[in-house]
Amino acid sequence: MKKLYAVLLLFLIVMNPIAPSLANVGLPAIFSNHMVLQQNAEVTIWGWGKAQEPISVTTSWDQNTVKAVTSPNAKWQVKVKTPSAGGPYTVTIKGYNTIVLEDVMIGEVWLVSGQSNMEWSARAGIDNAEQEVAKANYPNIRFFSVEHRTADAPQLDLGGQWVASSPETMIDFSAVAYFFGRELHQQLNVPIGLINSSWGGTPAEVWVKPEVIKADTDLNEAAAKQPVVEWGPKDPGKAFHTMIAPLIPFRVAGVLWYQGESNTVAPQNYGKLLPSLINSWRSEWGYEFPFYFAQIAPYEYGRPLEGVLLRDAQRRSLSVPKTGMVVLSDIGNTKDIHPRNKLDVGKRFANLALNKTYGKEVSAVSGPLYREMKVEGNKVRLYFDYADKGLMAKGKELTLFEVAGKDQQFVLAKAKIDGSTIVISSPKVKNPVAVRFAWSNTAEPNLFNKEGLPASSFRTDGWPIEPK
Repeated sequence: MKKLYAVLLLFLIVMNPIAPSLANVGLPAIFSNHMVLQQNAEVTIWGWGKAQEPISVTTSWDQNTVKAVTSPNAKWQVKVKTPSAGGPYTVTIKGYNTIVLEDVMIGEVWLVSGQSNMEWSARAGIDNAEQEVAKANYPNIRFFSVEHRTADAPQLDLGGQWVASSPETMIDFSAVAYFFGRELHQQLNVPIGLINSSWGGTPAEVWVKPEVIKADTDLNEAAAKQPVVEWGPKDPGKAFHTMIAPLIPFRVAGVLWYQGESNTVAPQNYGKLLPSLINSWRSEWGYEFPFYFAQIAPYEYGRPLEGVLLRDAQRRSLSVPKTGMVVLSDIGNTKDIHPRNKLDVGKRFANLALNKTYGKEVSAVSGPLYREMKVEGNKVRLYFDYADKGLMAKGKELTLFEVAGKDQQFVLAKAKIDGSTIVISSPKVKNPVAVRFAWSNTAEPNLFNKEGLPASSFRTDGWPIEPK
């Protein structure tokens, strides 16, 4: 009798195309318990199922149900509206089977990406690591670490899971992202979701769709110069396909980017590469999210000027709308490409976001950024953004200014602060036409604004330069 029952049950399963045991409604890894969804937004939830499988998604914050039907390609997606910050909530996805996502928070979600300085964790070594790890119990700050993978085409899913911040989870998470998220959490009093998709030693090209690189001769030539290394991919799109594409279109408030050291191979092209990355990501997501990046710190790079040329390319990338840059020249280490002060990096990123994205008044948003120059006889007057409250020198006199005439020969110049401007002169240059500031790989300038943030290196000229 038992044998007959088993045969009958097997027959019913095989003949019933909607039998629960054959159901396969599923979700990408980014949708899981403990996740954070962007507040006050229309967010997309997507997944897979059997063709024509009816799908319903119910959100506990409003008890609303949104329905969809799985496509012939076994894909489905719905859009749900999120409330203001809060939680925990549940999200129930029902097809032929049911998935219930629990402990879901609503708050602010940020994607962070780049190479080793973004990936760098407390376990790898940061200032005051033991103390910071011990006090990392923030249950409403959530982490998602994307696993390292590569592919030659965009993938549907990635590796990772959402976890709450604790000493056990924070120690291996991006330290910069954690300090950024902690500051936002404390200032905004909302849950924070941080998605870390970074890989040490990777050039920016691996984070860009290969079609974008191939469509531009300069970018294609620069990508070809990237050397083969043991610690990560070098070819365009390898990380984008596996570590970015599967996240699209998960709703984020913005992106943080800390990368550039591996692009000193062709530093001038970074002025085109970084904007291309920003614009292509925004195009993929379908909206113009804020994109804030860190300027690489002073370091003893192999060739003279390759580091400062990269920094200047980053500065010029601020022409892209809704971007911001944190300058790190005062908290770097010229002997260590991985400076251990990640707290101030995170706080500077947070101040940018608090001011530019959330409209909050903060004590220091950015260091002085060169805006324009005017020649006044045998002198040059420099004007800066983020200098409204005035400029200051940390030390007796300003250093690292150079001036040149039409002969393009730069000499050290005397620099004097005049309110929110700086006046440059040299007896060796009677008719100045160009100024450079902090123009070397290891320059640690002493020009700050009154808020205490350092000025970016810059040059006023566009004369051709090649790293020597």
